[in-house]
Amino acid sequence: MTSHKTDVRPPFRAEHVGSLLRPPELRAAHRARAEGKIGDAELAAITDRCVVEAIRLQEEAGMEAITDGEFRRGSWFLGFVQAVEGLSTKPSLFRFQGDHGAWECPHAHGKVRRTGSITVDDFRFVRAHTAHTPKVTMPTPSAMLFYRGAEAADRKVYPRLESLYDDLVAVYRAELRALADAGCTYVQLDEVPLAMLCDPAVRAQIAARGEDPAAVIRLYVDLINGALGERPHGMTVGLHLCRGNYKGQWMAAGGYAPVADELFGRAAVDAFFLEYDSERSGDFAPLAALAPGKRVVLGLVSTKTPETPSADDLVRRVEAAAKIVPLDRLSVSPQCGFASSVGGNPITLADERKKLGLVAEVARRIWG
Repeated sequence: MTSHKTDVRPPFRAEHVGSLLRPPELRAAHRARAEGKIGDAELAAITDRCVVEAIRLQEEAGMEAITDGEFRRGSWFLGFVQAVEGLSTKPSLFRFQGDHGAWECPHAHGKVRRTGSITVDDFRFVRAHTAHTPKVTMPTPSAMLFYRGAEAADRKVYPRLESLYDDLVAVYRAELRALADAGCTYVQLDEVPLAMLCDPAVRAQIAARGEDPAAVIRLYVDLINGALGERPHGMTVGLHLCRGNYKGQWMAAGGYAPVADELFGRAAVDAFFLEYDSERSGDFAPLAALAPGKRVVLGLVSTKTPETPSADDLVRRVEAAAKIVPLDRLSVSPQCGFASSVGGNPITLADERKKLGLVAEVARRIWG
């Protein structure tokens, strides 16, 4: 089973989601900065050096799409929150599996607007240090809304949440234009709420707070499409679906059927990065709803545990998916990032290298 179709533009046959384990040196530097032992300039220099090492790790593993490992962010969404005026954090209404208690999620305390680079500076640094394709990752608009429901914003500032939707869309459009002007051609949006809405328990929770889960699904797809409404020509956009990723834990389970028609049929993205590393993600049947020309990146390798499947097992799973989506529209990747927050998942740097290398090996075996 081999296809020799050449990757002209992303997504590439071997992909990864974006975040990488923070190296000990970087974690120690942040502690030292918090204790006043080093200054901002020294922390920035250490961060730059660690990002360059992360770029080399990806290149050596066989990746074509290169990120900065999200090393400059406290978490997958926190960099966005800190860069956009009017956003801060408050406790989430949702919790992770296991006893992890409350966590802080985005909240609009003021009028939301873009006042400068969100990811453009990060992109420029990666581009300056690799001959491969830099990939920029950002949370979706729904991540700014979902976790606190009707209290996603100060209602004195946003009496109508529709005004917040418009302001968020404007932020994304401006950032994508700035990225394109800087030369960026590959962006990945990270979408957790729509993946969580695959879970019957989460849909029940949404209904209990007076919202229609189907309407919420439609709204979040509309917001993605609004954010991409002025997408620059030549920019590829992928959408990563995640059910929660914190120290190896998750927030939801369930196959993609509840969101498939809306998401796979209407979302104005080029590719879907989908978790398929465990039974929590269901089977491949919902992929039948995929709109013509859309690509799927199968997240077959777990980033939550050290265990790694065999290449033969992964090839068989790709073969199974190819019965629904043509092989030339498929790619492979880990199921999520390795460190959606600074703490990272309960795996080692050696595990991370092994998993990235496995993804590249499987891609070579299938697509040459």
